[in-house]
Amino acid sequence: MRQWRGLLIAVCMFLSGGILAGAQKSSPSRSPTDHWSFRPLIAPPIPSIPPDQQHRIRNPIDAFVLSKLLQNGMAFSPEADRRTLIRRVSYDLTGLPPSPNEVAAFLADPDPNAYEKLVDRLLASPRYGERWARHWLDAVHYGDTHGYDKDKVRPNAWPYRDYVIRAFNEDKPYSRFVKEQLAGDYFYPDTTDGVVALGMIVAGPFDFVGQVEVRDGTIDKTITRNLDRDDMVTTTMNTFVSLTVQCARCHNHKFDPITQEDYYSLQAVFAGVDRADRPYDPDPAIAKSRFNLERHLTALGARKAGVLSRIPAAVRRQIAQLDQRIARVESRKHDPQAPEFGYHSALSATPDRHKWVQVDLGSQVHVRQVVFVGAHDDFNNIGDGFGFPVRFKIEASDDPTFGTGVIVLADRTRTDFPNPGVRPQPFAGCASPVRYIRVTATRLAPRLHDYMFALGELMVMTDTGENAALGKRVTALDSIEAPVRWSTKNLVDGRYFGQMADPHEIEQLQTGRQALITSALSQSDRNELTEIDQAIRSTQARVGALPKPQPVFAAASEFAPSGTLTPTHGKGRPIYVLARGSEKSPGKEVGPGTVGFLPGLQSRFDLPSDAPEARRRAALAEWIVDRHNPLTWRSIVNRVWERHFGRGIVDTPNDFGYMGATPTHPELLDWLATQFRDGGQWIRTPQSLKELHRLIVTSTTYRQSSAGNAHNEAIDAGNQYLWRQNRQRLDAEAVRDTVLMVSGKLSLTIGGPGFMTCGFEDDHSPRYKYAEFDPDSPASLRRSVYRLTVRSVPDPFMESLDCADASQLVPRRNETLTALQALALLNDKFMVRMSEHFADRARAMAPNDLAAQINAAYQAALCRPATVEEIRILRNLAQKDGMANVCRVIFNCNEFLYVD
Repeated sequence: MRQWRGLLIAVCMFLSGGILAGAQKSSPSRSPTDHWSFRPLIAPPIPSIPPDQQHRIRNPIDAFVLSKLLQNGMAFSPEADRRTLIRRVSYDLTGLPPSPNEVAAFLADPDPNAYEKLVDRLLASPRYGERWARHWLDAVHYGDTHGYDKDKVRPNAWPYRDYVIRAFNEDKPYSRFVKEQLAGDYFYPDTTDGVVALGMIVAGPFDFVGQVEVRDGTIDKTITRNLDRDDMVTTTMNTFVSLTVQCARCHNHKFDPITQEDYYSLQAVFAGVDRADRPYDPDPAIAKSRFNLERHLTALGARKAGVLSRIPAAVRRQIAQLDQRIARVESRKHDPQAPEFGYHSALSATPDRHKWVQVDLGSQVHVRQVVFVGAHDDFNNIGDGFGFPVRFKIEASDDPTFGTGVIVLADRTRTDFPNPGVRPQPFAGCASPVRYIRVTATRLAPRLHDYMFALGELMVMTDTGENAALGKRVTALDSIEAPVRWSTKNLVDGRYFGQMADPHEIEQLQTGRQALITSALSQSDRNELTEIDQAIRSTQARVGALPKPQPVFAAASEFAPSGTLTPTHGKGRPIYVLARGSEKSPGKEVGPGTVGFLPGLQSRFDLPSDAPEARRRAALAEWIVDRHNPLTWRSIVNRVWERHFGRGIVDTPNDFGYMGATPTHPELLDWLATQFRDGGQWIRTPQSLKELHRLIVTSTTYRQSSAGNAHNEAIDAGNQYLWRQNRQRLDAEAVRDTVLMVSGKLSLTIGGPGFMTCGFEDDHSPRYKYAEFDPDSPASLRRSVYRLTVRSVPDPFMESLDCADASQLVPRRNETLTALQALALLNDKFMVRMSEHFADRARAMAPNDLAAQINAAYQAALCRPATVEEIRILRNLAQKDGMANVCRVIFNCNEFLYVD
């Protein structure tokens, strides 16, 4: 047993870059051109097909596939019948079955191009975008909750989901689709989609505790951010170019020519963004108007700065000081929901324990006044004045221990001090300059069964009106550190409960500022400045008249701080190559870039130091959509192919490296990739996904029967060479949507916030209770793509049908066969209730005729009439157990669950 254990450890060490391998072991010394996916993308010639087989060729796809079949002693299978074809292509392009009327019309259409017309109609349907968006959302692991231990609902994620649906329906060129999702705010800043599409970067899980509650400067925070960026890098590179760059996080990639420096350069691309809500305009016209107005404001601001630059430097410094004071005063807003409560001491069993808190002003300061404010907390209904000391004293000193040179500023230790709530309490300062201010509670405030000392804010005002304590270092005898609510730094953050801006103070400061400007400028300059200010006010009024922007959860560098999650303001955090991937061992600092082994593509981005943060992401997007990047174009056509055939030409959609699968039809893959990238005879609009779909589904290869063939099975049992169509089972969403549709309950409402299939309790850690779900809830009758996807507690019905795990990148879903699936389809309350609705619908279509009801149910669910024998068996069941149970049987048959 020990021998096996030792072998297992050795294997694990090898695969993870163990001790002997070292953190910087080199990748295999191979030329990139040795591997099929790294070679330049060149369109291969279309194979010649013998004349006696030409009748099976509809487009070049068939020539590539049939050529390989003939080489291996096989040929195409017969074409599937029309009933099978309409069901197959309807599910593939829209995720829904055809209606009985649609089937009948297609069967009766004598037009030789009837199938092609059907395909065009399906591609034009809004249902197409809903179907193919689901595939894309799997690939980028989109979810509507954060995941991790506090799996909070992400209420503003859904605009990204709607963007993907819209992008597929509009048939956006693929390069624009990529660029919008990585750097839409850079490439298309005047559009709605330029912001909303950035939801892709942050679609994955979000560690709420690590990002919002863990303090900055700790190793835990560093680990959280490293993992967060790793998810962004992995999602981007796996999805767009099918490269497993994440394998180079701890060491150089063991198989592909990807170094650790490459990997961390990719992290640097995303070093300036976080996952947060950012504003956007749902109406594209308003988005464009807002952009143009804000651009005009920027131009006016530059023009105004030019005029002000003529003011002498000494006066400009005075104006800058006033601007800072005005900004601080205006920032005081009444914010009863502010979570930064203040300082909170440790608890005491008795009230007479002395506790102190002090601020280091950094240097000696002339203190005119000390002001402190009580805290606010609803604990035990205390509210305003929570923890305010019953007795206290205020002291000043240059000694941090307050052992010598102590100046008493206020002594309230002899009698109880009335609790002032959150009204600021001013106390006189001292004549001598001092460095430290200490507040000591000599009698603590009662809590419930114990005592404590709390303050909301401590301010030390100077003769010039500055708060010298703002942001300075705070120490205390003891402290409860429970961010974001309680922390010593909250005592000097400039925020407290009930805070208000003083309009008179603002007016005085602005008057003084204007007087300085007037005295320093010539009359012509003053006239120009007046004109500019009037234009600024007019433009600001027009901006203010626009509808309020809406929030979307997306990659952001400007957002409202939440706890310890604060915006970078476009400044990228430093990124280091981590030895063995350990945050405790940072090495060389790196800038933004990507892998360097593809010929003709630069690996490092030469960006100016003042380049906007989005320019980093834009550089990566440009690298990805470069026509000389062979991975991008091979990757997307392989994904589309996989969804139509159940298996890609490359069977590892996220890994085109040395350890990935080799393509079964490499020439076909390259022909499709070049035709898609550049356009041509068969895809006339370059990078049109709809035309790519049309090319594939109108081919003979796609239209084959899925029936077996003993001769071909003996040669190619796995159907790698596509001598028949693969049988595919409906995925979880298609099952649920079809059940709703044939039951007459499906709502085709498009877009908007998702619906829940569970009860919900928004606790400290939210609870998702699927047992409380009402299948008749009107909101839940929409298509499954609009379902609110929970990461930590998946919907048990959808999970049993192999629905994608939103915590993982899912390029291709598992397809299992378990008893749990049969039990869910038979007994889940959703299925039971929809069976009852289905029965009601069947009865309405054929009142008083049980056989006709069964036949109508078959037509709706299976796209064919019931046979005489099926009617006989199910009529007996209906007479015994009711029509609803007949509908449950239909929902559970293989013919319902498989496409064909």
